[in-house]
Amino acid sequence: MNVGELCKREVVSVQREVGLVEAAQRMRERHVGSLVVVAEQFGQCIPIGMLTDRDIVVAVVAKGVDANTLTVGDVMSSGALVVREQDSLVDALGTMREKGVRRMPVVTAAGTLAGILTLDDLLEFIAQEMNVFAHTMRSERAREARVRS
Repeated sequence: MNVGELCKREVVSVQREVGLVEAAQRMRERHVGSLVVVAEQFGQCIPIGMLTDRDIVVAVVAKGVDANTLTVGDVMSSGALVVREQDSLVDALGTMREKGVRRMPVVTAAGTLAGILTLDDLLEFIAQEMNVFAHTMRSERAREARVRS
């Protein structure tokens, strides 16, 4: 399975010029902890960074900065770490672990935004696969017990 098969295709995004308060409200309304920051090029969205709820807390709230004076671009993590649709889940998980991130925008071969992959998505997939594996093991033991009885 590759990243494109597992990622969520509905991505909540924002442009860097948007006010930080508006971005935070969008996060709240959409029940997400992050926004993919995009730039538009030739009518396509290109990921350029991420804005997380943690970014807002650490860079704004903890420092007592007035959020009304800031834009997404002032707080976002620049240089979006992305994963390609065709990349393997193992490679994506390795990159997340190496870079210490919990979510990455997914891009097409042309570099346009296609989705988002989160650590939660990967863990849910791995848990389902482990459940299938455990069920297979139980079934095999039960079959062997029937054959040997």
